[in-house]
Order: sequence, then C-alpha cells, then structure tokens
Amino acid sequence: MAEIIKMPKLSDTMEEGVIAKWHKQVGDVVEDGELLADIETDKATMEFESFQSGTILYLGVKEGEAAPVESVMAIVGEKGEDYSSLLEGNTTDSKATEEKKTEESSPKEDTSTSSATEKKAASSKKVDTSDVNAVIIKMPKLSDTMTEGTVASWVKNVGDTVESGEILAEIETDKATMEFESFEDGVLLYQGVKAGDSAEVDAILGIIGEKGADYQKLIDAFDSNSGDSSDEVVEEKEAPKQESKPVEKSAPVAPKAQLNSDGRVKISPLAQRLATEKNIDVNTIAGTGDGGRIIKRDIENYQPTAAVAASSSAGTTQAAAGGESFEDTPVSQMRKVIAKRLGESKYSAPHFYLTIDIDMDQAIEARKAINELPDVKVSFNDLVIKSAAAALKKHPAINSSWLGDKIRTYSYVHMGVAVAVEDGLVVPVVKNADTKQLSQITAEVRDFAGRAREKKIQPNEMEGSTFSISNLGMFGIEEFTAIINPPNACIMAIGAIRQEPVVKNGEIVVGNRMKVTLSCDHRVVDGAKGSEFLNTFKTFMQNPVTILG
Repeated sequence: MAEIIKMPKLSDTMEEGVIAKWHKQVGDVVEDGELLADIETDKATMEFESFQSGTILYLGVKEGEAAPVESVMAIVGEKGEDYSSLLEGNTTDSKATEEKKTEESSPKEDTSTSSATEKKAASSKKVDTSDVNAVIIKMPKLSDTMTEGTVASWVKNVGDTVESGEILAEIETDKATMEFESFEDGVLLYQGVKAGDSAEVDAILGIIGEKGADYQKLIDAFDSNSGDSSDEVVEEKEAPKQESKPVEKSAPVAPKAQLNSDGRVKISPLAQRLATEKNIDVNTIAGTGDGGRIIKRDIENYQPTAAVAASSSAGTTQAAAGGESFEDTPVSQMRKVIAKRLGESKYSAPHFYLTIDIDMDQAIEARKAINELPDVKVSFNDLVIKSAAAALKKHPAINSSWLGDKIRTYSYVHMGVAVAVEDGLVVPVVKNADTKQLSQITAEVRDFAGRAREKKIQPNEMEGSTFSISNLGMFGIEEFTAIINPPNACIMAIGAIRQEPVVKNGEIVVGNRMKVTLSCDHRVVDGAKGSEFLNTFKTFMQNPVTILG
C-alpha cells in the first residue's frame, strides 16, 4: 500500500526544507534505510533515509525547491499503484486522522469529560439573549501586531452614561497608548478588564446597554461561543473543586502535572501553546480541568510553585538581613514587543558594522546660520536625517529589505527615527524624507517626539520605514552599534559631537568630530556598498549646502 513521505523536521527551528539532491527518481526501487535525498535545512544539509520499502511513485518537490515541514515530499508503494487518493486528501486528512487517533487513545476519563463538555457546551449555547438590550464591546485590534491590550485607564465607570464618540478607555497597545471611543449609546454595565490588566484582542472589554439589563446572559453566550469552549466548560466544572487544594497543602512541595497513559502531560492544545509562548514548564502545573488536565486558565493564572515560592521567600529574608532588596516591574506591552522584535532581528539577521568619523565644523556653522532665521530651530539630527535621505537616493541598495526569497529595493525613503520613551524606543516614520525640506523634517520630528513620549502617536505613523536612525549623541554617547529595525536592511547609529585635536592645512587645531556606525544586514548589504553609502553621507554632512537646496 502506497505511503506518503513527508518533509521531515530535521532541526528545532526548521520550518521548510530544500531538496538539494534526489538520490532516487520516480520508478526507482528504494529499501528501508537507503538514502533518499539530501535536504538543506536552516542549519545544514543532511542526508535523509527512507523508512519505507517500495517503488518511488511520486516526487512532490523538485531539486532546488523548498517545501514546508510535513508537506508531501514523496510517495512510495507498489509499482503501478494508484496513489491519487493520497494526494487529494494529503496532509489535511492525515493530520485529522492522527488527531482523532490521539483523542481516542486518551484515558476514559478524558472521553467522559469530552462528552460532558459537549453536553454542557450545547446547553450553554442555548442561552437566549434576544431580550437583553445591551451590546458587548470587545478589545479592539489597534495595531497590525497587537495581540492583546492593557487598559491604561477607564474614562467611564460602571453606571456612567456613554454616548457614541465619547472616550470609553485608554488602551495600551504594543506601540502606543490610544484613546478608544465608544460606538454605542447607553449605560456602561460591565467592565471586563480592570485598569492595569491585559486581555487578548476580541476579549470582552465592556458591556453597554440600557440600565438594569441582564448582561450576564451576554457573557454566558460569549463564553460558550469562544474558540476554546471545551476547555472553558471543563474549567467551569472543575475549578471550584481544585482552587482550594493548593491552600490545603502546607508543605512546600511543587505541584506535578497529571500524565496520560502514554506518559505525556494532560494539557489542552490551547494551554500548550500559551505555555510555550510564556516559557512555562507545564510539568510543574497541577491542572484544574477534568482529571487534572491543564487548561487555558491554569496557564493564565500560573504562579511559581510552592517550593519555588518558599525558596524565594527564604532568599528574600536572607537578602533583607544582609541589606539587599529588589523590585519586580511588570513588563509593558510595548516592552514585550520591543524585546521580541529586536531579539528576532539580532539573531536572524547577520549584522555587521561600519564606522566612519565625520568633520562637523561646516555642519555646526550651517546649523548656526539657519537657526538665526526667525521661527526656525534645526537640530543636528534633522541634518542627519536630510543627509541620510539624500545619500539613500544615491545608494538604493541600502534602502532595501530582505523578504526571504527576494530583496525589495524602495524608490522612496521613509525614514524611521528612534525616539526614547519611558518603556523603551518607538520609531515614528518621516514619510518621503528625500522630498521634504529641512524645515518640514524639523517640524515633523518634533511633533512625533512629543506625541511619542505622551503615548499619543498613532500606529500607522510608526509603520513602513525603509531605513532607520538612532541618535544617542544628546546623551553624551560617542559611539555605539544599533540593532536593525526589521524589515529594514540597515540602521545608522549617531554619536555625540566631540572636540579633539585634528590636523588641518598642516597645523594641529581643535576640530569637531562625530562618529557614525552603520549596522548592516549582510543578507542584503555587503561591506563595499555600506562603505560607499557612508562616504556619500559624510560628504553631505561636511558640505550641508548640498542638501539645503
């Protein structure tokens, strides 16, 4: 009987594989253990042996082509066998079958739980909300990367009258704190998220309706229709019994997860995904679902185990005795995303760095002359932005992005300008910086910086950059390297202007110098291209008149 050979996952980070070479072709006989293909992963090229014996009936990936993990790589069976049915259903049917088998192999208690869950879920879905004159307000998706939001503050409280267009709450996203307007008229009956707490996009933010409306029906109906309804129902059934158990255990013993008959931890798929995202060891969690199954709320409410807590407590006491202390600060949504994006950039993009020293005497004189004009106040950073934009037009390869299977080179220059805020950095974007006058850039950057620090900048104002600049010169930093802001191919780090002895016309005089370091994604930019760009940028900065026209 014909069998599918799927693209294997040959490394922990592998998402797709490239067939470097086929050692067998359609019609060839292959034995179990024989070399079938060379597969190029994200880390190395590896030999892949067949685990089936038979004739190669089909090759799903050509040499030199890539295919996702678990996709059909080949089909092996008897010579002349009809394998079309395998291709028609392919991985979807196979995966569904595997999941079904997994569910069927679960202990009886899980089966009964599933049955009970389905019944309870079915009954909960029958909640009639037609007589409830109220509307659920969901957590909005306020940016393209937002997955959850934090209620910074409620402008309206329960019992307050709300009109359409009025500010309901201030919501902190991964990029900014934004005012959220109500689209409904009525009374705020319920707040689903407390000020300072977070919730996923599309979770219940609040409920607005007529005074006295039975909004609990809406909550019940919403819960029954949620994506992981089975988990939630089981949770409602078992949580009251289990919640008191940790309190009853006085000994500092870490809880242990319940195991299935095959030795795997009892955990729902959703809970497993959340645990992976939060880097939580599920083996230390006592599930509150049926039969000790770990469910969504167990992950959301996870706290260090009793043993760990006891150890931490003892450590704190000892530290206090020695005069030491510490403070844990919750990570904001903005900080979480900054950490995630920069971590991905640093370890996925091969960075290299080029540093150049620039004579700033002419730039200082030019800025002084410009600022003597009425109503004009230009910063050195504005000159940097204008010079960089002009240099990018001459070196478009620097104004590019790595897109995996292609390099995109932009005909426009959208300049990202890093701005320090309380929680880290935001990067508002000066659109079409190459076409704007210096005064326009000055006004735009000043406006961005002010609103960014107040967390009033809009998400669309921080999207679409093709190149970025980070300036720490105003903090006295003479030289540093910056992490590339994806999907940009480069970012330029600007240091402080410093005075030092230099040789001019054969004499030692006091000169003003500034170091600039270009961080480059080596997948896109080579050293020669980066060097040419920096030298052009240097020319513009040392001759500002060339960019002021």
